[in-house]
Amino acid sequence: MGIGVGIFLIVIGLILLLDVIEDFPDAIADVIDVETLGWICLIVGILGIVLALVMNRQRSRTTHIQERRDI
Repeated sequence: MGIGVGIFLIVIGLILLLDVIEDFPDAIADVIDVETLGWICLIVGILGIVLALVMNRQRSRTTHIQERRDI
């Protein structure tokens, strides 16, 4: 998951959490708690961004050594 997907999940989570869509379909709202789904998307998005940044930082610190053997 990259930074873009993390931002997308944060936006979706905030939309669900802040109840921006007031006319959510009743069939879905009866089965799923929309506020809980918003919190889950928000937390997963934040974790995704943090993990992407940590992995990107580790990748930039990696050094490669090339060993040449002349016969």
